[in-house]
Amino acid sequence: MSSSSGGAQRGPAARQAAVAEQVLADGSATAAELAERFGVSLMTIHRDLDELERQGVVRKFRGGVTAQPSGVFESNVQYRLKTMRAQKAAVAERALELVEPGTAILLDDSTTALEMARGLRLGAVTPLTVVTNFLEAINLLSGRRGIHLMALGGDYDPLHSSFLGVSCVEAIGQLRVDVCFASTSAVQGGHAYHQEQHIVSVKRAMLDSAARNVLLIDHTKLGRTALHRVAPLSRFDLLLVDDGASAEALRDLDEHKVRYEVCATRGRHDGTGAT
Repeated sequence: MSSSSGGAQRGPAARQAAVAEQVLADGSATAAELAERFGVSLMTIHRDLDELERQGVVRKFRGGVTAQPSGVFESNVQYRLKTMRAQKAAVAERALELVEPGTAILLDDSTTALEMARGLRLGAVTPLTVVTNFLEAINLLSGRRGIHLMALGGDYDPLHSSFLGVSCVEAIGQLRVDVCFASTSAVQGGHAYHQEQHIVSVKRAMLDSAARNVLLIDHTKLGRTALHRVAPLSRFDLLLVDDGASAEALRDLDEHKVRYEVCATRGRHDGTGAT
């Protein structure tokens, strides 16, 4: 197996993300194969694999690793940041048109909502109050003129790069925002689902805190299943999805009387969906 050029020069985080992508693509790999591919020592690759296992991305066995089940892998924020970018951008662009100056909005820890934060960082809408538990969004929006940023505290979860737990839920419960923009792992049968229970409690609190709720999803979420039910789609005033959605999936939304809009995607479609 040939060595990856520049592997030894990558920072640990970038290399670990690349290792994770490789394991996901191959399904499994030995430590020796990965060390050779990325041009680092066995000791270094084992440290990388220990960190990825801690994050829940891979599972180690004697001499190598396997990818965790897809639902666990898709929870990893580094994976989510790289998938369905054009689709998320299309949905976020439309969502930004729903934001009015002078209002308070809540963004969840989805990378789809993060695309909204990128637009807000450029001054898309001001003045504005933005509430979020997503560290990536907090870092993007901190210090931006015209944006009053409220960071929700709680237990920091490095897998999601967000703050979660009971204290986060309680903090959300003290607020009342105009619009909550949220995403989820799966939509089927008139309900939204997510694979992780501790995420569900935070999302439910967010929906309860808002006067209006908008669900942001890419088309791969439609017709999928996940373990935990978040809420019926009737809890959302609007569902935004990209134009990759099939006619069958849209018919299912029609049958459940869901108000939705299809957002035009610019450029190519890439990858599989993750919130």
